[in-house]
Amino acid sequence: MENDTHQEELTAAEISALWTSYLNDTMMDCGLRHFLTNVADEDIRSILEQYLAISKKHQKKLTEIFNAENYPVPQGFTEQDVNLDAPRLFSDRIYLELMLNVANFSLAIYGLALSQVERDDIIQFYTEALDESQRMHKITKDTAKAKGYYIRYPQIPKPKQVDFVTDNSFLAGWFGKRRPLLGVEIAALVLNTKRNALGQALITGFAQVAQSKEVKKYFEQGRDIAGKQLDVFSSILKEEYISDGARILTSEVTDSTNPPFSDKLMMFLVTTLIASGMSQYGTSMSISPRHDLGVHYTRLMAEIGKYSNQGANILIKNAWMEQPPIAADRENLGK
Repeated sequence: MENDTHQEELTAAEISALWTSYLNDTMMDCGLRHFLTNVADEDIRSILEQYLAISKKHQKKLTEIFNAENYPVPQGFTEQDVNLDAPRLFSDRIYLELMLNVANFSLAIYGLALSQVERDDIIQFYTEALDESQRMHKITKDTAKAKGYYIRYPQIPKPKQVDFVTDNSFLAGWFGKRRPLLGVEIAALVLNTKRNALGQALITGFAQVAQSKEVKKYFEQGRDIAGKQLDVFSSILKEEYISDGARILTSEVTDSTNPPFSDKLMMFLVTTLIASGMSQYGTSMSISPRHDLGVHYTRLMAEIGKYSNQGANILIKNAWMEQPPIAADRENLGK
């Protein structure tokens, strides 16, 4: 009996993961190529070059998969979305901070994809992508530590013995006795502070160079939201004399008003960061038993959810939102 070499059809989870990966990799390609035209630090240059090589390898493999499946290759982002002659908008430090954030994001998104895909070749693709992300995460974090850019998470005292929770005040937040923050709550607050500090810097730069007045106004609003939410997380930590582990990065944005990227690309990146932020807030809320923290996360998620919806409307209005893989419309097909 002859071997059946026919591949199974891609599932909804698989084609959605591959499609999203292609858009993210083409966006990364544009960003990294511009960064490499002006980065000064050779160690950071090496990291950017490695990320670019990975992005190009992914694009090649993903294109092969799409073609083999007779699935349209997404447009993603092209030469029309980057101006390599534009001056730098961000410092080398922001390049490194952004790459560390990319590594963290990749670990999460590739891990999720790997848990959902089923076909052997797709499992192999995301297994390799996850391995690459782990390697680049270590290289990037080690470099940030060596250059003094990385701020460690706070430490907490070692307990003298094993204890058990016996008082409902363990959950209290607004009323009555409020316990100190748990280590896991501190970690979530610090992570969200760091992410908002980076997001505020990125969107500050984008607001300077956006060509559309509507997009510029949207970025300015996002800059203010990121700053306000950063202050919320920081104040919770400072109330208990705990470092927020973040540094304001807006001073690392240059005064350039010449756009290195299209409004479409910048809008896509910001909406991607928002989606990632909402996911992180949800995770943070789920691991934070103190009631006041849950209220904060719920309120802040609602705020950025509303902001995300405004961004989606701008993308649709300008025909910048590429149609993701979607189920058949059975009602219309039956007419």
